[in-house]
Amino acid sequence: MSALEEQLATSRERMVHEIKRSMASLGPRLGRAAISPRVLHVMGDIPRHLFVAPDHMAEAYLNRPVAIGYKQTISQPFIVALMTDLLDLKPEDSVLEIGTGSGYQTAILSRLTKEVFTIELCEPLAERAAEAFKKLGLTNIKGRVGDGHLGWPEAAPFDAIVVTASPSTIPPPLIDQLKPGGRLVMPLGEIAQQLIVVEKRSDLSTTLREIIPVCFVPLTRRGTPPDQD
Repeated sequence: MSALEEQLATSRERMVHEIKRSMASLGPRLGRAAISPRVLHVMGDIPRHLFVAPDHMAEAYLNRPVAIGYKQTISQPFIVALMTDLLDLKPEDSVLEIGTGSGYQTAILSRLTKEVFTIELCEPLAERAAEAFKKLGLTNIKGRVGDGHLGWPEAAPFDAIVVTASPSTIPPPLIDQLKPGGRLVMPLGEIAQQLIVVEKRSDLSTTLREIIPVCFVPLTRRGTPPDQD
């Protein structure tokens, strides 16, 4: 292992420790004692620095969002861990992700499930993420450029759905494309946002639970021009 690789591995260990520390302080409020060891193991293994621009590498493992261009961000590690944990994923699951972004959340999901379908509205971001997946040898990811509000009907139903940008209301197609017993984890709201978990019951009714206040970029629709800033 080179000196740089050793330094990056140490940074990942510190990141996981910070996730554990954050969860310990929020756990009583969230009703969860800890993040799943499966999730923490994958987050300690996936090289987050590959999903940020080289000039932001020093920020890759800090517990905060990092800009990735086009007015998008890679979410802070704790939020990635929490959202992933709330999905309660199993190795045989099929997952839909709305908002590929950098591809980091996608890579985490790919190591925990059978297959991941991911949709990104901004084509340059989708292409960049696909390059990172190829570099890591992640072959169970299917991506497309499109409007995430519509989901991916031909691949439905999904065991879990995660949305990494915030719409003003829950897109009905996402509920329709969720299997009974499945979970949808997403931020919701325009100004005051809440991270929510929607569970679909066997009778197709749903329950909604608010987790914590969050701050995500808006979930935009097809026809919104990308901004490189």
